[in-house]
Amino acid sequence: MLDPAIRLEDVHLTLGTGRTAVHVLKGVSLNVGQAESVGIVGPSGSGKSTLLMVLAGLERADRGLVEIAGTTLGPLSEDALAAFRGRSVGIVFQSFHLIPNMTALENVAVPLELAGRPDAFPRAEAELANVGLAGRVSHYPSELSGGEQQRVAIARALAPEPAILIADEPTGNLDGETGRQIADLLFAEQARRGMTLVLVTHDPSLAARCGREIRVSSGMIESRAAHLHAVSA
Repeated sequence: MLDPAIRLEDVHLTLGTGRTAVHVLKGVSLNVGQAESVGIVGPSGSGKSTLLMVLAGLERADRGLVEIAGTTLGPLSEDALAAFRGRSVGIVFQSFHLIPNMTALENVAVPLELAGRPDAFPRAEAELANVGLAGRVSHYPSELSGGEQQRVAIARALAPEPAILIADEPTGNLDGETGRQIADLLFAEQARRGMTLVLVTHDPSLAARCGREIRVSSGMIESRAAHLHAVSA
């Protein structure tokens, strides 16, 4: 049996200090298999996005085991954690988080340059072509539509060839048709590359496309329902 791509055991996280402290994650345990697609759902404030941040290594758990792509994150220094994240975890946000004074090509090349890859720009150009933006490489974010900006963000996340792709409300800022196209792209790339995909969404139809749905409530995992239908890319 393959080792899980994601393994959490009794993970706790409190944000804030003193009287403002909030115990956000309360003993979360979770295994996600390699190449599995998982949708994380639940009400606002339930801890969904915080859970994603822990998976991405952007928040450190107070206690418990966080093992991602075979690496235990707890003992890593900040520099080692950043290097691991750059190699192994791609992240797509609702708000795109593109650098406004960089072209689409430069935005996608940034993580590759930080990783010291000599092929940063050819690789970035290939990824933009892969997401349907071959003709937009020299455009700035302000010159792109919302859907195009999200495609740039996806290309940037995929360029380092991560084992795990994490998406936080990836269609939340898009209209219905554009959101469907972005979802199609995410699932097609996940299947083609054999990546693990974990996404947070309020959209039941998007969650239903995942192989498994995990419901989070009050910082705890409530259910791990598997979808019985075939998931199409």
